[in-house]
Amino acid sequence: MIRDATPEDWPAIWPFFHRIVRAGETFTYPVDLAADTARDWWLLTAPNRTVVAVDEDGTVLGTAKMNNNQWGNGAHIASASFMVDPDRTGRGTGRALCEHALQWARQQGFHAMQFNAVVATNAPAVHLYESLGFRVLGTVPEGFRHPVHGPVGLHIMHRPL
Repeated sequence: MIRDATPEDWPAIWPFFHRIVRAGETFTYPVDLAADTARDWWLLTAPNRTVVAVDEDGTVLGTAKMNNNQWGNGAHIASASFMVDPDRTGRGTGRALCEHALQWARQQGFHAMQFNAVVATNAPAVHLYESLGFRVLGTVPEGFRHPVHGPVGLHIMHRPL
């Protein structure tokens, strides 16, 4: 089930959020990001949206934030970010969150969705997004300092709605 996130969900989100960000392999956030700052960046307010995916017993499996990609004359393009608890992958949570974000963006009247910084070595994310109709518009060469692979590309991915 996917539902709106509340501040009460943050204690369930933070452990895997922190683990993912601290690894430094998939997000452009500072690896030493503090919990309060992370919460403020992730838990968006209307008209933007943050959701959680939960299983039958209410355990948070993953989360997504959805928002306009730019402001003003660029506000008709949506964006989103996704995190799935690494201990709970392989259950379709990422796909469900991405499909939910696309549906939300359509309902909100956005014309397209764009991801500005998909790490090129994040093959599962790239594959998922391509399977949902996104395509790589371009890649910023060495735009991401990967802790294992060194400088790698950052894809800009897009799909019309």
